[in-house]
Amino acid sequence: MKTVDRSIPRERVVVVSNRLAVSVHLIGDSIEYRQSMGGLATGLSSLRGDYRMLWVGWPGLPSEGLSDTQRREIDARLIADYDSVPVDLSEQDIQEFYLGFCNNTVWPLFHYFPSFVEYDHHTWEAYQRVNRLYFERLKPQLSPDDIVWVHDYQLMLLPQLIREVFPEIRIGYFLHIPFPSYELFRQLPWRREILEGLMGADLIGFHTYDYARHFLSAVRRIEGMDHQLGRLYHDGRQVGVEVFPMGIDYAKFAESSQQPVVQQHIEAIKASRNGRRMILSVDRLDYSKGIPNRLWGFRHFLDAYPDWHGKVTLTMIVAPSREGVPQYQELKRSVEELVSDINGVYGTIDWVPVQYFYRAFPFLELAGMYNQADVLLVTPIRDGMNLIAKEYIAAKTDGNGVVILSETAGAARELGEPILINPTNLPEIGEAIHRALTMTDQDKARRNSVMHERLRRYDIQMWSHEFISKLKQVSEDGEKPGARPLQDAGMRTVRDRYRDAAHRLLLLDYDGTLVGFQNTPEDAVADDELKSLIRRLADVSGNEVVIISGRDKDFLESQWGELPVGLIAGHGVWQRRIGGQWQVAETLDIKWKNAVRPVLRRYCDRTPGSSVEEKAFSLAWHYRRCEPELAAVRLGELRDALLSLTSNLNVSVLDGNKVLEIKNSSVNKGRGAARYMQDRDFPFVLAIGDDHTDEDMFAALPDQAVTIKVGAQQTVADWFLPGPKAVRRLLQGLAEIE
Repeated sequence: MKTVDRSIPRERVVVVSNRLAVSVHLIGDSIEYRQSMGGLATGLSSLRGDYRMLWVGWPGLPSEGLSDTQRREIDARLIADYDSVPVDLSEQDIQEFYLGFCNNTVWPLFHYFPSFVEYDHHTWEAYQRVNRLYFERLKPQLSPDDIVWVHDYQLMLLPQLIREVFPEIRIGYFLHIPFPSYELFRQLPWRREILEGLMGADLIGFHTYDYARHFLSAVRRIEGMDHQLGRLYHDGRQVGVEVFPMGIDYAKFAESSQQPVVQQHIEAIKASRNGRRMILSVDRLDYSKGIPNRLWGFRHFLDAYPDWHGKVTLTMIVAPSREGVPQYQELKRSVEELVSDINGVYGTIDWVPVQYFYRAFPFLELAGMYNQADVLLVTPIRDGMNLIAKEYIAAKTDGNGVVILSETAGAARELGEPILINPTNLPEIGEAIHRALTMTDQDKARRNSVMHERLRRYDIQMWSHEFISKLKQVSEDGEKPGARPLQDAGMRTVRDRYRDAAHRLLLLDYDGTLVGFQNTPEDAVADDELKSLIRRLADVSGNEVVIISGRDKDFLESQWGELPVGLIAGHGVWQRRIGGQWQVAETLDIKWKNAVRPVLRRYCDRTPGSSVEEKAFSLAWHYRRCEPELAAVRLGELRDALLSLTSNLNVSVLDGNKVLEIKNSSVNKGRGAARYMQDRDFPFVLAIGDDHTDEDMFAALPDQAVTIKVGAQQTVADWFLPGPKAVRRLLQGLAEIE
């Protein structure tokens, strides 16, 4: 129960997870509350010294079993004594949402068991419904100053649901299981919805770099969104993607052997060992844990090293899990058959090679096991982190244990000192067991001292505080990207200034601003709705609308030639005033194109999906249709080659949105816009653009101009909007002003 003085005004952290840190049980007519002793609850409770806390989640029992009186009693007790708000889930919710989509779709897919995945639209609808249910329970509890921390795969849609109603609130999300590679994640029919849900957060955390890398790869390939040093720019916001390897409550395990009850367990284990070495295996029943593999590996060890018969015992603890699911029933049967077979083949009247326990062990009893085990055998096929390995090391204060750890466990990325094995290489597991049993005390002490120090320093308390600290930092960085999101107050300011001005100039970029990007440039055409909107603006007395683009003049003429608008093409090389003829702003030398063109074509041949666009005064290499990883490699190579080739020429190499453009250095939109405005007075100037080429335009305009960047990237603009749809909404609002 809580003990912190709530009268102290502090920031509040609101934790949202599938389960509360306290579970509620009906015992007859009475209600019982049991506090979780798990690592996450311990780590988050440590935040109480610096923050007020609220926890929102399911209390553990179906809502059908509760009367209205009991529900009110539970609600009042949880908020008063545990700072917790319960989410009511029905038996149907539990079956379809948790046992259905979470455990039959997300869990096997994210743990690399695609053959076990069920793609069921009915359970997906339940997943959406329950995420909304969590949000509706959370919404009245929130204030804009709160810090919200959402946990794990059950609530991947929740960050965006919160963001839509609380656009300024700070939201963190942590995934406690692996994030799969793109090739697996792409199989999910609802992959875009999952990514959109996650990117509602300001900070997305993973256990390992590999998981973060897989997530960023999925975002790039599915959403077409590149990151900059782990920062995504999405919907006008900055989203951080970071790695936070979860720690344990180090002190709890390191000090456990001092407790009298644990001492009793230790003495009992010593007496039962009869001098034999002890290998310990602890896991819940799950196909991702590789339990049969470690039994087969132990069998390989017994075959290869018969001298160890009678001298070592594998103590296998398997905690029951999902006993009603056929896959788990089959796994339990196969594990027990393997145990029986090994004991039958190798055992003797006074030696049982495998001691098998199908039950969960309480902490104090498990601490005794950790203390006495010579070797810990951890062989998951895939595991988000695996805290068992960390708990064992912390509990072995004598520095005399050895960990055999699967290289596919998240902990292997953090702990380099265990004996790492491939969990599918069964002979390798057997050899690792022999190596662990014969390792010198000096080698054990050297390995364990390094791990002890790391686990002591980066414990669960440090993990939780570091996440919150980084979340606050990312949120603060997102508030000052050089531009502010153009929302209600800013929109009113723009409209008021527009209304009050007698003469107005609207400079509008084309690709990525008025229209979305397409796989090929020629497909990005102006639709009738956009043309109608631009005509309405152009027809307003005092308005002058100018389309300013890197496109050539023929393309702009084909799209806008019939409308009363000005046109600036080729980043400013060509200009056509309203009702006028095209004019070349300056004479340019384009002989450099003969040297650059073959280089671009060579890279097209080497990069499937890329293309070269020939413009009057520039060349562009487009790679929007390319495989992202290959395009990233080729882009770097091509940029370096072009910079070297053009170093003594008056030529610039510019990065655009999925395009690399080469043009004369003297040409840019800033000079084009200034030339168009020359000797003319516009009390109101609005400029909107989306990429690097538009920065020159923003910088060249008068200080009082309204400059808007499309996308929350670093910019000299005053404001930003998330995309072309938002740009059109802004222009629609201006067109309606009388």
